[in-house]
Amino acid sequence: MKPFTTDDLLACYRRGVFPMAESRDDDGFFIVDPEWRCIFPLDNFHVPRRLARTLRGDHFRFSIDRDFAAVIDGCAAPGPDREDTWINPDIRALYLDLHRKGVAHSVEARIEGELVGGLYGVAIGGAFFGESMFSRATDASKAALVHLAARLRFGGFKLLDAQFITPHLAQFGAQTLPRRIFQGLLSVALETKADFRALPEDTSGATLVSILTAR
Repeated sequence: MKPFTTDDLLACYRRGVFPMAESRDDDGFFIVDPEWRCIFPLDNFHVPRRLARTLRGDHFRFSIDRDFAAVIDGCAAPGPDREDTWINPDIRALYLDLHRKGVAHSVEARIEGELVGGLYGVAIGGAFFGESMFSRATDASKAALVHLAARLRFGGFKLLDAQFITPHLAQFGAQTLPRRIFQGLLSVALETKADFRALPEDTSGATLVSILTAR
């Protein structure tokens, strides 16, 4: 059987499907094509009031793509609210390769230089496909998500895919769409030119909030 490559993975994203494994220790993975898809409307992203105060106080500092491997390992590790994850060695290797090719990105949240949370995903055109996030400090993954949304809006992205809705994501204005509507938004986003690095890494928390609350 022909090996599954990063080119195959990118073709999956362009079709609106993505890989998952049954568990962290599982061999191989499968391709998911949900009937309903979760997205964040970048022009109507909600920043909860308490989190906005935390961000304005610059409790976290952010970096981009400095510790991609550490971020994906943080996402793969079990945590207090999850005994297992779907990121197995095969998936890890594919995304590390995508990162080396400049397509997969990480957002890292830090306190006094220490990595305390973050997320990673894939950028193609004006679409960003969020994959997973982790947190080792209160609000760290939430802060990273706000930074990502501000970065995408500032850089001209049209779509932030979150795959499946959860109560955690719903508080930021995430919504679910039927597959056909998602596919239409994806088609437009893939043809859009966007710049993931347009926003400076050291943008203040207050500016992140203002980018997302501007109408």
